Amino acid sequence: MAGQQHVSCGRDLHCVPDISSSTQLASVAGFDFAAMPLVHPRFKREFLEGKAKDRQGAFARSDLFLSSQDWSSLVVGKLSPWLQLDSEDETTRKNSQAALKQELAYAAHLSVPAVLVPLTSNRCANLGRCLLSHMQGHSNHQVWIQVPMCAPSRLTDDLIENDTKQRSGGSNSSLDDSDIIPAGQDPWQWWNTLRRVCHHHKRLGVALEISTDLPPQSVINRWMGEPLKCAIFSTTLFLTNKKGYPVLSKAHQMVVNKLFRLDVQMMITGINRHPDKGIRAYQQYMDHLYQNQQPLTGVEAFAKGYEDYLQCPLQPLADNLESQTYEIFEKDPVKYTSYQKAVFQALKDRVPDSEKDTKTSVVMVLGAGRGPLVTASLKAAEQADRKIEVYAVEKNPNAAVTLFTLKEEKWGDNVTIVQSDMRDWSAPEKADIIVSELLGAFGDNELSPECLDGAQPFLKDDCISIPSAYTSHLSPIMSHKLYNEVRLCKDKDKNQDAHFETPYVVHLHNVTRLAPAVPLFTFTHPNKNSLDNTRYMSVSFTMEEEAEVHGFAGYFDTVLYKDIVLSTNPKTFSEGMFSWFSIFFPLKEPVHVTAKSDLVVHFWRNSTPRNVWYEWCVSEPVTMPIHNINGRSYTIGM
Repeated sequence: MAGQQHVSCGRDLHCVPDISSSTQLASVAGFDFAAMPLVHPRFKREFLEGKAKDRQGAFARSDLFLSSQDWSSLVVGKLSPWLQLDSEDETTRKNSQAALKQELAYAAHLSVPAVLVPLTSNRCANLGRCLLSHMQGHSNHQVWIQVPMCAPSRLTDDLIENDTKQRSGGSNSSLDDSDIIPAGQDPWQWWNTLRRVCHHHKRLGVALEISTDLPPQSVINRWMGEPLKCAIFSTTLFLTNKKGYPVLSKAHQMVVNKLFRLDVQMMITGINRHPDKGIRAYQQYMDHLYQNQQPLTGVEAFAKGYEDYLQCPLQPLADNLESQTYEIFEKDPVKYTSYQKAVFQALKDRVPDSEKDTKTSVVMVLGAGRGPLVTASLKAAEQADRKIEVYAVEKNPNAAVTLFTLKEEKWGDNVTIVQSDMRDWSAPEKADIIVSELLGAFGDNELSPECLDGAQPFLKDDCISIPSAYTSHLSPIMSHKLYNEVRLCKDKDKNQDAHFETPYVVHLHNVTRLAPAVPLFTFTHPNKNSLDNTRYMSVSFTMEEEAEVHGFAGYFDTVLYKDIVLSTNPKTFSEGMFSWFSIFFPLKEPVHVTAKSDLVVHFWRNSTPRNVWYEWCVSEPVTMPIHNINGRSYTIGM
């Protein structure tokens, strides 16, 4: 149902006398789909007792009213509103179960893409069991759990007062951060209870009812880590502009833009409150917002189509990178400019103006790839008016072909190509400056420390390393989608938990960062002290909101030279840079955390002469087993 050129927007219909004409009218009004009852909302069937249970005849309208194509693309099925699957009354509960089973089976028969299930409290264990039982069967439609954005007590504003506020043009302000929601009244808790009962099933999604008064930003952000499939906007949310058209407040527009980024479909519910403009005006306004949203950033444009796509981290020491991998990295507009600035500043500091005509600096590019750092170093030397001699050291024989060609056609005799592993090379002279780009998504996860330690013997005592230091950073995240993506990565040739004991490189998208990232492991170069690169650290996070922790996002920042830095940490991100995505360390089981509670995680970086690996575990609020003990599921080969 989702389109590429315009927003996918549906119409919520409560009364559908004629299915064919209703879907046609919705389509003429510009809507892409319609949500409608599968069975008449007041047709309360009896399955257990009384004469009604033996009643013959159809319980719903025939599938012949629409073509199969229309059922599967234009209709979202709504379940009967009278169902009470968690009623304390046994008869009511069992009757509701039978009706739910009947309606879900009919939805599967019609091949509708999704069914809409209202959720009204955290008493939903039996509802969850019935839904999970259905999803474990042969059906393939999605189950959209319809839930309000914030507590119902916050949504029951007096209708007259609400209309007065809207007609006066007042904007809807966010609720105060100090508002306390009693236990069990937070709709996110309802959803989370159902989600946990259903074992985070991949076909579960959220149809989020947007509230008149928006909750605190932290609550909104929490919803952005959930599998949002649809956002429901009541016509009561819309204000009226000077030309008489429906519009949303600035605060609601900001929420809409967040939803657009996640490709969430919109739905309009309620009566037309702008009759002279027609119901189409609501769809047109949503499309207007969609067409005028902020353009994608450089990183978003680069990663389009790869959002939340799990990739195994590169192992450039164990494997040779392919040409297209080098090509992608070389297009980064920020990284090599920063490296050039760092080399420029290092040359200026190392060689005073009085010696610039007589002193030649030895610059070693360690891990030269296809040569971008060599080019950056030569440009920096020209800009600084300093003489340099460059050694381009690269172990990949295929990339070395490009280096030899560039030396012959562009660089000249100032560059010496060395096709060798830097750890095995016997340098003819010592380096004044070493330049490398051996950093991975987590900083040290592509074994930059081990590689640069191997280069220690051919560094001068006052050698400058670019980068001079790098630090990994860690933050807890919630992402229903990533958790399910990891579950799909199961490998029959590995142990049963291997997919949850493997870190993944990923462009984080449908996630909620539950706390700011904190520093973890730091490495500095040249390393004149102990060459021990094992690490251990325990870090603590204070949770802003109640949430499910599905794993940890890893970032890094690096000091290239003095004040020239690069960072993938969201707080200090180097705008425009796309060479690195984040890394994701999953948890085998989600950890439930409460607001203002502490989450404690332990991280290890361990090694043998042949491999390096990470281990991690949570110790608060619950104690979990160590993931990837002894590197049993994932190692980085040396």
